[in-house]
Amino acid sequence: MIAGLLVIITLIVIRFRDPGPDLPNSLVLPNGTEALAFTQTGRWYAVVTEDDRILVFSRATGTLMREIQISRD
Repeated sequence: MIAGLLVIITLIVIRFRDPGPDLPNSLVLPNGTEALAFTQTGRWYAVVTEDDRILVFSRATGTLMREIQISRD
Protein backbone atom coordinates (compact mmCIF):
# COMPACT_ATOMS: atom_id res chain seq x y z
CA MET A 1 0.00 0.00 0.00
CA ILE A 2 2.84 2.38 0.81
CA ALA A 3 4.53 1.49 -2.48
CA GLY A 4 1.34 2.32 -4.35
CA LEU A 5 1.13 5.69 -2.63
CA LEU A 6 4.76 6.42 -3.53
CA VAL A 7 4.07 5.54 -7.18
CA ILE A 8 1.08 7.90 -7.27
CA ILE A 9 3.07 10.75 -5.68
CA THR A 10 5.94 10.17 -8.13
CA LEU A 11 3.59 10.25 -11.11
CA ILE A 12 1.99 13.48 -9.89
CA VAL A 13 5.40 15.13 -9.45
CA ILE A 14 6.55 14.00 -12.91
CA ARG A 15 3.30 15.14 -14.55
CA PHE A 16 3.27 18.64 -13.06
CA ARG A 17 6.92 19.47 -13.73
CA ASP A 18 6.19 21.22 -17.04
CA PRO A 19 6.62 24.94 -16.26
CA GLY A 20 4.57 26.14 -19.25
CA PRO A 21 5.48 29.01 -21.57
CA ASP A 22 8.10 31.50 -20.40
CA LEU A 23 6.97 34.93 -19.28
CA PRO A 24 7.84 37.80 -21.62
CA ASN A 25 10.91 39.81 -20.58
CA SER A 26 8.94 43.05 -20.56
CA LEU A 27 5.47 44.37 -21.34
CA VAL A 28 4.91 47.74 -22.98
CA LEU A 29 1.45 48.98 -22.08
CA PRO A 30 -0.24 52.12 -23.40
CA ASN A 31 0.46 55.27 -21.36
CA GLY A 32 -1.61 55.55 -18.20
CA THR A 33 -2.55 51.86 -18.21
CA GLU A 34 -2.32 49.83 -15.00
CA ALA A 35 -2.32 46.04 -15.20
CA LEU A 36 -4.54 44.05 -12.85
CA ALA A 37 -4.13 40.53 -14.27
CA PHE A 38 -2.04 38.62 -16.78
CA THR A 39 -2.59 35.37 -18.69
CA GLN A 40 -0.81 33.68 -21.57
CA THR A 41 -0.77 30.90 -24.12
CA GLY A 42 1.93 29.73 -26.49
CA ARG A 43 0.88 32.32 -29.12
CA TRP A 44 -0.38 35.36 -27.19
CA TYR A 45 -0.62 36.97 -23.80
CA ALA A 46 -3.34 39.18 -22.36
CA VAL A 47 -3.40 41.93 -19.76
CA VAL A 48 -6.53 42.99 -17.91
CA THR A 49 -6.34 46.69 -17.10
CA GLU A 50 -7.71 48.82 -14.30
CA ASP A 51 -10.07 50.62 -16.72
CA ASP A 52 -11.85 47.35 -17.70
CA ARG A 53 -10.02 46.51 -20.91
CA ILE A 54 -8.33 43.33 -22.06
CA LEU A 55 -5.22 43.92 -24.17
CA VAL A 56 -4.12 40.91 -26.25
CA PHE A 57 -0.51 40.94 -27.46
CA SER A 58 1.30 38.69 -29.93
CA ARG A 59 3.91 36.57 -28.19
CA ALA A 60 6.09 36.51 -31.34
CA THR A 61 6.18 40.26 -31.98
CA GLY A 62 4.92 41.86 -28.75
CA THR A 63 2.49 44.02 -30.73
CA LEU A 64 -1.06 44.72 -29.60
CA MET A 65 -3.37 42.41 -31.57
CA ARG A 66 -6.70 43.28 -30.01
CA GLU A 67 -8.24 45.53 -27.39
CA ILE A 68 -11.50 44.42 -25.79
CA GLN A 69 -13.58 46.86 -23.73
CA ILE A 70 -15.49 45.19 -20.91
CA SER A 71 -18.82 46.87 -20.25
CA ARG A 72 -20.21 47.25 -16.75
CA ASP A 73 -23.87 46.41 -16.42
